[in-house]
Amino acid sequence: MFADFAKAISQLTDARFRSVLLKGIGLTLLLLAAVYACFVWGLSLFLPDTVTLPLLGEISLTVALSIGSFFVMLLLSVFLMVPVASAFTGIFLEEVSEAVEDRHYPGLPPAPRQSMGEIITDSLAFFGVIVVANLVALVVYLLLNVAAPIVFYALNGFLLGREYFQMVAMRRLGREGAKAARKRHMVEIWVAGALMAVPLTIPVVNLLIPVLGAATFTHMFMRLEGQRIANGAP
Repeated sequence: MFADFAKAISQLTDARFRSVLLKGIGLTLLLLAAVYACFVWGLSLFLPDTVTLPLLGEISLTVALSIGSFFVMLLLSVFLMVPVASAFTGIFLEEVSEAVEDRHYPGLPPAPRQSMGEIITDSLAFFGVIVVANLVALVVYLLLNVAAPIVFYALNGFLLGREYFQMVAMRRLGREGAKAARKRHMVEIWVAGALMAVPLTIPVVNLLIPVLGAATFTHMFMRLEGQRIANGAP
């Protein structure tokens, strides 16, 4: 799987892939801003409008969050980039996978196009599972203290690996074939997802990970299932 990531990194020399990467970073920032806005709105439902701080006196939480919103957003991206990466798959994974396949697997026939409705439905379903799972896990994080990061990476590694591999595999194998492939390689997919979750918690670096993650899982899928596809196996 490290070789898969190395291949994704090496394609940065490809002008087409760099274009995809730049668009992906822009989309990631937009998604992050949207998730951040929802997060702040959610906080406003449970927190008071103003707080009193030493030396500063009474301040508005809304104003405080707005003043340094970009930097606060980057800081909160340590937690918010996991759902952002999940939302990214349905919007941009097709273009990333196509760029990877054209460069590294030119002999493949074109992948059948999925309907936009199907892509959006699957993406929303995965996104919902990740959000709900992490909200439930908040209790566990608070109870475990020092061990909380291990649970965070294990949980989100499983969920992100499952989503990215499933979405990549569906392009070539269809829904049922993708599920079967995921079950065949569950442990490796989980580990790859956990390795992806780690840099997602590093501000600025995490902006690159949705694109590089999609490219890495495309390589991973071809390494694990490429021979079956060549042999015409389901």
